[in-house]
Amino acid sequence: MIGTTTAVLLAAGAGRRLGRGPKALLPFRGRPLIEHQVAVLLAGGCTHVVAVLGAGSADILASARLQDAAPVVNPQWELGMGTSYRCGILAALAREPETSVLVALVDQPGLTPAVVSRVLAAGQPGRITAAGYRAPDGKLRRGHPVLFDTAVAARSLEPEASDAGAGHAGERKPGTNPDSGARAFLAAHPELLDVVDCTDLADGRDVDCDADLALLD
Repeated sequence: MIGTTTAVLLAAGAGRRLGRGPKALLPFRGRPLIEHQVAVLLAGGCTHVVAVLGAGSADILASARLQDAAPVVNPQWELGMGTSYRCGILAALAREPETSVLVALVDQPGLTPAVVSRVLAAGQPGRITAAGYRAPDGKLRRGHPVLFDTAVAARSLEPEASDAGAGHAGERKPGTNPDSGARAFLAAHPELLDVVDCTDLADGRDVDCDADLALLD
């Protein structure tokens, strides 16, 4: 992908399922995990990093060195990842309207600069490129990070034309679930998605439960 790339690092969750506070502050190699992720994104070729914070944002800002990352606090973080995705994309495009956007997760400690670099190199205008990791059955599954071309990033925030009609009472329009992030948009537009195999570089696992804490060793 030619031009600038802004990474949107989603780090707003409270980590309630894990029960150890915000995952951004999990200790990794002697420092908060969010520091490592910011460094990886920059080393992998991202021009800027927007770190979307929410739960524990004051503690994160006080204890983590975010280098040149621009912190953005999502006031609606409790409504789900979708609100943080929107907050991050808007901040990235406001900072640099012509940038492509790479969305990454703070709780993926196995992310490496090589993965970021491979996804960026595979990016194409008008398309979405995601890192893929092979499951034990050999199937390549989409994971993170996910790269959006500028126009597609902006489009992912808009209601789909097919969703413009009124639904049933109490029914949420497709693509507007505040906990879905870009999942609904990706599901609706599989023709835009390219998945690049990164299995040789990382496993794509997230820290979601106690069994995953070994990823931080």
